[in-house]
Amino acid sequence: MSPRLPVNNSQTITDFLNLQKSQLAEDSSKDSYQFAFDDQAFLARRETLGLRFQLELLKPEILLHEHGIEHTITVFGSTRFISCEKARDLEKQANTPETIAEAKRALLHCKYYDSAREFGSIVASYNATQSEDRNKLHIATGGGPGIMEAANRGAFEAGDKSIGFNISLPREQHPNSYLTPGLSFRFHYFAIRKMHFMLRARAIVAYPGGFGSFDELFEVLTLMQTKKVERFPIILVGKTFWQEVINFKQMLDHGVIDQADMELIHFVETADEAWAVIRNWYQLA
Repeated sequence: MSPRLPVNNSQTITDFLNLQKSQLAEDSSKDSYQFAFDDQAFLARRETLGLRFQLELLKPEILLHEHGIEHTITVFGSTRFISCEKARDLEKQANTPETIAEAKRALLHCKYYDSAREFGSIVASYNATQSEDRNKLHIATGGGPGIMEAANRGAFEAGDKSIGFNISLPREQHPNSYLTPGLSFRFHYFAIRKMHFMLRARAIVAYPGGFGSFDELFEVLTLMQTKKVERFPIILVGKTFWQEVINFKQMLDHGVIDQADMELIHFVETADEAWAVIRNWYQLA
């Protein structure tokens, strides 16, 4: 029996774009005569994977530079949280066991949405006191709903620039409504997207979240632990949540991390406390 090993273990860009083999063949002179940079089928080939990596890295880099974005605060957390205003509306409309349970969860977590929105506003207020771009810190998120929307919203409503690094997903994630025109980006490759989360980050603020939030958090912790990046504040909002879902003490007791690793993490409860950590770290006015 022949082993049934996969050809590759990723969703290729040709899969994502639903391109057929016949569209990649370029059998006619009309196809082969196209400029390489204007030929979608050619750019979607497996052999051009490295070029697509480069382009996803380069495009946001150029546009962020043109907008004067040098420093960011990366905020992430659950896509499922909504504002307390919307949560109260859900509660009023709930009339089945399922919708009542949903409303209770929304009310339990809505404080995090409102906190992230407040945090975005606080950062924007600081930026308003700065005349030079090199002294400003801008909110950057994954560009989607929930906590990402909240942080972008706080900055946007206060008149500041607001950045979103979206990702293509099986159920497409649409950019939230609070991103500055020209600063809403879309990625296919998680790795390149996460590079952009880090390249200009001067702090990470993580609200409670699921697999995606944990992925991004541990990526940052690993980079700092291995000294691949300069250390900066990693701020976890909601100490009870984080210590319930990640038993840091047990990790220390088992010797798989050191106390110095835990010193990377700052636990806070409010947006003001999160900003205070950043303000003190960089000695901001």
